[in-house]
Amino acid sequence: MLEVNALAVAYGDVQVLWDVSLRIERGEIVTLLGANGAGKTTLLRAISRTVPVKGGTIALDGERLERAPSSRIVELGVAHVPEGRRLWPDMSVEDNLLLGSYPRRARADVKRSLDYVFALFPRVLERRRQMAGTLSGGEQQMVAIARGLMSKPSILMLDEPSLGLAPIVVAEMFEAVRRINAEGTTVLLVEQNVRQALELAMRGYVIETGRVVSCGTRAELLGSDEIKKAYLGL
Repeated sequence: MLEVNALAVAYGDVQVLWDVSLRIERGEIVTLLGANGAGKTTLLRAISRTVPVKGGTIALDGERLERAPSSRIVELGVAHVPEGRRLWPDMSVEDNLLLGSYPRRARADVKRSLDYVFALFPRVLERRRQMAGTLSGGEQQMVAIARGLMSKPSILMLDEPSLGLAPIVVAEMFEAVRRINAEGTTVLLVEQNVRQALELAMRGYVIETGRVVSCGTRAELLGSDEIKKAYLGL
């Protein structure tokens, strides 16, 4: 479905990703593991074309993305929920959601999409008339994910969805991601909580200083002594 091959990304003269390759099959949840600054967020930004690509290729179902504008990426079915939520705080929750349905592929199903995200996140329905900036952190994260789903994506990229949230909200968030995937959406996940991310994902890639250094199934990574020592504190 999504294939990244020999990807290189730089911010000016500072290169951040070197020769990154990965593949995500339709229906999977794949997680990216690595320390802060390893390049995980940059990889998501490169796929969604919010940062320029220096070299390599990105393809979705065989269509090349690395030179396409971000608007085309969304039309093709890639939704990026960035770290920090990036809502419009002075707009209502519902208006934030409606902006997510701007792509042509989503416009005909706005009501159905609203019904879907409201069923997935009942608190978003309760807060639909509030200004997004007045919500709690957990509620804002729900709105951010819901806004991504309004574009009717085939692949949803989530960058640190549990960051700064209470454990009970984190559990609710991960259960929502599991349900989103079970209902047909592929998920690429960047998550600081490595154990929970691996328990949710089918496979994972480990990125260190801008390079993929290992990959494996959930069981392989959870059983790896290196992963246990570096990320699980064991």
